Amino acid sequence: MVAALITHGVAPFELAVVCEVFGFARPEIMDPWPYEVVVASPDGTKVRTNQCFALDGVRSLAVLDRADTIIVPAWTGPTHRPPDAMIAALQRAHRRGARLMSVCSGAFALAHAGLLDGRRATTHWMHTQELASAFPQIDVDPDVLYVDEGQILTSAGTAAGIDLCLHVARLDHGVEFANARRMVVPPHRDGGQAQFVVTPIEVDDGADPLAATLDWALEHLNEPLTVETMSRRAMMSPRTFARRFRAVTGTTPLQWLLRQRILQAQRLLETSDLPVEVIAQRCGFGSASVLRTHFKRLLDTAPLVYRRTFREVAS
Repeated sequence: MVAALITHGVAPFELAVVCEVFGFARPEIMDPWPYEVVVASPDGTKVRTNQCFALDGVRSLAVLDRADTIIVPAWTGPTHRPPDAMIAALQRAHRRGARLMSVCSGAFALAHAGLLDGRRATTHWMHTQELASAFPQIDVDPDVLYVDEGQILTSAGTAAGIDLCLHVARLDHGVEFANARRMVVPPHRDGGQAQFVVTPIEVDDGADPLAATLDWALEHLNEPLTVETMSRRAMMSPRTFARRFRAVTGTTPLQWLLRQRILQAQRLLETSDLPVEVIAQRCGFGSASVLRTHFKRLLDTAPLVYRRTFREVAS
């Protein structure tokens, strides 16, 4: 069970992200759907949003005692302390091992409950300084989309919540399960990307040469791609390409390529019985040893261990 924990003044978009990723059944991906989403509040009654409409069907805090994952969407205000009953429910859930997540300023609710003390966390870039000042015991990272600390995960503002929720769905059920095509969003962004980018990438019509180059690169991951190769494809100089790539995506071309190759390796490990050496070649790593090195560094596990663990979870 996934429980969205809200109060009056909740932001509809951040709540909708939780409902869309976890609550919208997609039988073409998995049947039966593995998640049940409930919405809870401290008083268990109708909740007013910050957009002047109300949400019905809200449950009491008692439902949190059965939830596997509890998510706090954007909070009503960085300085607003949650009700004592809500703080107690979050602390109780943490003690029993439930997964706790926040989207945007929802990190402040977790901070007030003392659950981020001594941990790395993030929130919307507009509020990172305030979070760090109000809670100096938290290691606030203002430059990432989300932070995964194991049992507790936090994300930056608005659409970064999609990235965090897809990250969790991928951890639970694999790369293919978390494929974002049904949601019509760009491919999953790694949490280490910058929160703020200069210009959004145009991914809808293929007119942007950078977007077209990214699509082409995804189809040629097995080839020895370089910044020079991709910049020629985009009809830019390598320096201009690298600068525009960083401005649009929040990461570097080589970091992006590495992450896409790891994702492709995860898909092949999940869906095929191909040897690791063959997977390494198909994903552009050249050899199994190179794949193992990057796999261990980024995912803290080995390819064959990942394959075995994923299949044990899936079964």
